Amino acid sequence: MSNPQAENRPRGKGYAVFSSLVDWCLKRALSSIVTRGALTVTTASGRVFTFGDGTGEPVRVRFTDDRAQWALLIDADKRLGELYMDGRFIVEQGSLYDFVAMMLREAQNSTHPLIARVIDHARTKLRIFRHRNLPGRSRANVAHHYDLDGRLYELFLDPDRQYSCAYFEHADQSLEEAQIAKKRHLAAKLVIEPDNSILDIGCGWGGLALHLAEHAPGGYVLGVTLSEEQHAYASKRVADKAGGTPAEVQFALRDYRSLTGRFDRIVSVGMFEHVGLASYRTFFRKCAELLEDDGIMVLHTIGCSATPGFTTPWLDKYIFPGGYIPALSEIVPEIEAAGLAITDVEVLRLHYAKTLESWRARFMARWPEAAQLYDERFCRMWEYYLSTAEAAFRYEDLVVFQIQIAKRNDVIPLTRNYIADHEARSASKIDVEGSVEGKADNILIG
Repeated sequence: MSNPQAENRPRGKGYAVFSSLVDWCLKRALSSIVTRGALTVTTASGRVFTFGDGTGEPVRVRFTDDRAQWALLIDADKRLGELYMDGRFIVEQGSLYDFVAMMLREAQNSTHPLIARVIDHARTKLRIFRHRNLPGRSRANVAHHYDLDGRLYELFLDPDRQYSCAYFEHADQSLEEAQIAKKRHLAAKLVIEPDNSILDIGCGWGGLALHLAEHAPGGYVLGVTLSEEQHAYASKRVADKAGGTPAEVQFALRDYRSLTGRFDRIVSVGMFEHVGLASYRTFFRKCAELLEDDGIMVLHTIGCSATPGFTTPWLDKYIFPGGYIPALSEIVPEIEAAGLAITDVEVLRLHYAKTLESWRARFMARWPEAAQLYDERFCRMWEYYLSTAEAAFRYEDLVVFQIQIAKRNDVIPLTRNYIADHEARSASKIDVEGSVEGKADNILIG
């Protein structure tokens, strides 16, 4: 893809000096990062640099203009994605994922440039001020991502539209099987009983709520979301479910802060990332208010296994505005302050990398359909989102926390054996139901 600025740039002595300086800076920066692999970079001036030890599959990239190179050097966290979307940074051999995976893998062994460290430090210090997600802002943030054309999500999610980390019980498990396993794993940790009332905060397209209803005959399941698209889709699933559900299931377009009443079980999957750092105390105090004294809650959230950081500015602008990935040290104090007790913590490592690998492969295979829904620039944006997320979960400090919470210490069995026991008892039954659910969904979304 050509760039008019690059083609029409001045070619005088001043340009030659500037171009040489930018190329030198780029070469020095990448030399300090890439020591393994085979990376070839063609600069806007036509110079070709190679990096790494020549091992592995070769990756070749090209810049179309000098300012693109300078932008990458100054603020790669924000500008690389924009450059790729705009066609100013082009991958000519290998894939975008191959490039970002190499960079994140190799960056672990290098020191970031001074200007990048200064910017990162400032973003970390200012993160609290960027995440005051009041109800109006929360609705707008959710609409930005989750109210996209539903056909987009059909292109890469499983038939149940599970848009969160799957639980891979073995390496060769399919995405569909791993998403069923995730729902089964959460149900086990909730220790659901007949007649239980269950609240699903951030219910997505309704798959988990419908799954939990199978474990609570005679009970009630309420799923809440701020996405109009998700609410309409989930409500239609209930209306179209032949024979009804063992527990009554309802979906509401509601902010969790407006809820009243009490629930025996509360679950929240993939929603806490949107709460906002400044609202953690509000979230957990509301959960404490809604949870019965002998109730159980499970929080499933992306987390950071290192010290607190900041949201990548590209991701905040284009994909998840208002989102924030917390460290465990930022979550635990707010749970304690709300009068709740942590009864179990599980850290899922690499499960999301495998989930994103499946999503990325499916999206890339159906790129033309996505381009018909939106355009090529949108597709490059989505590819960058899925590729960088997968690489971050594989090579950086992103994980998934599953935190079990209660008010009393006697409502959970003494050992964790109950989780495996529940999964063993329900596996064949839920697997059959899951496949039937998938067929029904195909009818709905087709």
